Formats: sequence, C-alpha cells, structure tokens
Amino acid sequence: MKAFRSFPLSVRLLLVNQMGVNTGFYLLVPYLAGYLGGGLGLSATVVGVVLGARNLSQQGLFLIGGTASDRFGARTVIIAGCALRAAGFGLFAIDGSLPVLLGASVLSGLAGALFNPAVRSYLATEAGDRRAEVFSLFNVFANTGALLGPLLGGALLLVDFRVAAVAAALIFAGLTVAQALTLPPRTVPPAEGSVLGDWRECLANRRFIAFTLALSGMFALQNQLYLILPMRAADVTGSAASVAGLFLVSTVATLLLQVRVTRWLQDRLSRSTVIALGMAVMGVAFLAPLLPGLIPVLLAAFGLALGVMIAQPFVLELIPAFGREGVTGTYFGMFYLASGLVAAAGNVAVGWAGDTAGWLAWPFCAALGLGSAIAVRRVGVPERTARP
Repeated sequence: MKAFRSFPLSVRLLLVNQMGVNTGFYLLVPYLAGYLGGGLGLSATVVGVVLGARNLSQQGLFLIGGTASDRFGARTVIIAGCALRAAGFGLFAIDGSLPVLLGASVLSGLAGALFNPAVRSYLATEAGDRRAEVFSLFNVFANTGALLGPLLGGALLLVDFRVAAVAAALIFAGLTVAQALTLPPRTVPPAEGSVLGDWRECLANRRFIAFTLALSGMFALQNQLYLILPMRAADVTGSAASVAGLFLVSTVATLLLQVRVTRWLQDRLSRSTVIALGMAVMGVAFLAPLLPGLIPVLLAAFGLALGVMIAQPFVLELIPAFGREGVTGTYFGMFYLASGLVAAAGNVAVGWAGDTAGWLAWPFCAALGLGSAIAVRRVGVPERTARP
C-alpha cells in the first residue's frame, strides 16, 4: 500500500502494532465469557464481575494513560501497556481461581488504558498534517486485526482455551519487543504544570468538552454492532450464525473503502461538515432494520461502518488541535473517558427503548446520530490541525 509505505518506520510499526493488538484481543476476549461460565463453571454473577473488572479498569483509567503519555513519553507508555497486556492474558492460562482471574482482567484493562491514548498521541505527533490519513489507515489495520483474531481464536479453542490465552500473550509479548527495538525514543519536555492542572485545563476547555459530548453518540452507535444489530439479525433469521454476516460486511467495507473515503473527503469539505455527515449517515442507517428481513440489517451494518469511516479519522485528527503542546495524550485520554461513560449511558437508553417497544430502538438510534451531527455543527470545531 503506497500510503502506508510513505510514512516513517515508527508510524508503520504502530499501524501494524494495532493490527496485532486487535488480533490478540479478539483472539481471546470474545471467548472469555464462555470459558469462565462453561469451562470453569462460574456463575453468571461472577463472570460479570470478572468481565466488568476489565471494562472498568480500562474505561476508568484512560485519562491516567493519556497523562502518563504526556509525562513519560508515548513510547514508554505504549511498551508498558503491551507488556502488561501480555502478562494479563498470560495469567488467564495459568490459573482459574477467582483472584487470578480478577488480576488478569484488571491488568489487561489497565494495559488498554495505557497504550490506547498513547498510540493515538504518538501517531498524531508523528503524522503532522497527515493525521486524518494516518488515522484512516489506523482504522483499516484495526479492523484487519478484529477480523483475524476471532478466526485464530476459534481455531485455537478447538485445542484448549489456555492455548488461546498463551497465543494472545505471546502476540503482545512480541509487540512489546518490536516496539522496544524499533520505536525511536523522543525527548519529553519538562511538564509546564501539575497533573491536576492539566486535567483542569481539559475540563475548562468548553469547546473541547462540547465536542467530546457531541461525539459520544459515535461510540454509542458503534456499540450497537454488538448489541441490537446482532439481536435483530438472529431474530429475523432464527439463527445466531447470521450475526457473522454483520461483522463481515462491516470489516470488508472498512478494508476496501476507508482510505478512499478519507482521501476523497479531506480537501472537499470542512472538518465540521465531514464529521456531521458521518454522524448523520450512522444515524440514518438505523432506520433500515424497521423493514423486514436480514438485508435491511446488513444495510444498517454497512451504513454504520460507512459513517464511522467518514467521521472517525477526522475526529481523531482534531483532538490535539483543542489543546496546547504537551497535553495531547491527556486530551485523548479525557476524550475516551468522557465519551465512553456517556456512550455507556446511551447503551442503557437504547436498551430501555428496545424493552419499551421493540421498534423504538431504531428511531432512537437514528435520532442519536442526527442529534450528534447537529451538535457537532454547533460546536464549531477547528477546521485544521493547527493548535489554537
């Protein structure tokens, strides 16, 4: 891929790294609940506690990871995060006792909280004025890993879950070594203020907070690929196997179209228009399942993927533009923390709408996407990557 080769080695490594991260993650995590409940015979409550510990430690500590990236350098935090993920996944293969399982979950969640904002901060800095392009490629590599992981995990599970856990741990161990050997160290300027001061600065940036809240709808709608869309697919076909078609449509569309879509849009429309357009496409896509049959559900999955393709690279491009030099990681961490929490509340609301009346969830999601589009236009986002 010509665009991939045009970036420096450090950027190319982090793009491949993201494919490896998602491969290792999806190799193990989708099958974890089945192993805990079926293989180990744990109750549903205990399974929920173990899985919740991972989610809470990751979502709740994104800000810590972003700040650590600013203070100690993104390279250090990326390497530490991948090493912790290797240790966490390795623990799943060692012992099935509850304390070890909880430790494994917390370590693997903390790892994600460290390297997720750090990777994005590193890429934003290295890519310069090509941020939208690099985050477009980032999405392609991430989706490739999300496709390969479950396939590899399913094959390894035919042997044993612990074999899959060891394989996932080895992938992250290999990524750790590759990063330590290849990612060039960068001098980290002395921090201008305290950690709490950086957090207050983020929270006091009203335009950034408004942007974050407006885009939380993006995360809430993306999560429906794992919630109401699979439920609808299984309902209209009577088979859970149809769910695989949703992920196939979403992944293949992203692999084929992401770079082309970003390249075509980046010089034609303003950033606020592009992001609003993506959110609107995501929202409108959820009206399709109001029609009967599987095809409308697959169209919704495609429309959701297309909306993400349109909006997400430019969202990630603009986050550093809201703050000063030296707090890029903090802004990424705050963005993912706040939008993740709001998106979680959105999931509850979508579930409530579905429970109240099955059809109501679809116009509710459409309204969420269109509302986010309007909010983005009203926020007044930076139109380029230059810092204020």
